[in-house]
Amino acid sequence: MKKLKNFGYLLAAMFSVWALPATAQSPQPWQLNLQEAATPMAERLGSFHDMLLVIIFAIAIFVLLLLVWVVIRYNAHANPKPSQFTHNVLIEVLWTVIPVAILVVIAIPSFQLLYYQDRIENPDMTLKVTGRQWYWDYEYPDHEGIAFSSYPLGEDELNPAQGDIRLLSTDNKVVLPIDTNIQILMTGGDVIHSWTIPAFGVKIDAIPGRLNETWVRIEKPGTYYGQCSEICGKDHAFMPIEVKAVTKEEFEQWVEQAKEEFASIDADFQPIRTALLQE
Repeated sequence: MKKLKNFGYLLAAMFSVWALPATAQSPQPWQLNLQEAATPMAERLGSFHDMLLVIIFAIAIFVLLLLVWVVIRYNAHANPKPSQFTHNVLIEVLWTVIPVAILVVIAIPSFQLLYYQDRIENPDMTLKVTGRQWYWDYEYPDHEGIAFSSYPLGEDELNPAQGDIRLLSTDNKVVLPIDTNIQILMTGGDVIHSWTIPAFGVKIDAIPGRLNETWVRIEKPGTYYGQCSEICGKDHAFMPIEVKAVTKEEFEQWVEQAKEEFASIDADFQPIRTALLQE
């Protein structure tokens, strides 16, 4: 009896987790749904996902009921002398037309969504991302060429008081303004990587020698996490993405600070570059 009671508690906990919405910032324990959308693109992807779930469940239930009906109606006891025929025009037409209609219903919004994700005319700003083994390079071409590399924080560098998350927090965060159409240019510096942020609805490959493009428009401030989603070598699991979305005013303040911060870092490495060139 005690085991049944504990099992009941477990089922209740599982279904209660199913009902809870996922937060936009990072994955949650026992999360079964998509992360909360932070961009129009993610909202459309979520709607498309929900539509597919309805279609899949309808097909699964129909097939299950059909199998149950066939087992009950045409088993050896209920139907000892089965009919013998090879064709049924109506059924053959239906099992051809209905799947085609379902595919059309899926294809039309799918193509619309692909076109919506592709690119945006006249973006407000551009972010260039380069995937490397095993970190990310970021450039802001519209803001005097601000550029930096982003590495994961080590175990000894994490600060839980600041909200750092193991395997997701980085030393240099990508800062982006909200309510801004941001063009994202993607390439690879060595092998194929994939820049993925679930809350943005973005998953785009970083391919060496090729420039891929997408865009985002973040609707609310917050910190959003992602990871490389293309197996790229032994440290593939250690290529996190951390994006801090702020207001436009805060972004302009960050730009002024970043010009000085990353200019000083660049100056520190200048003697090394000069020595390498001389060699």
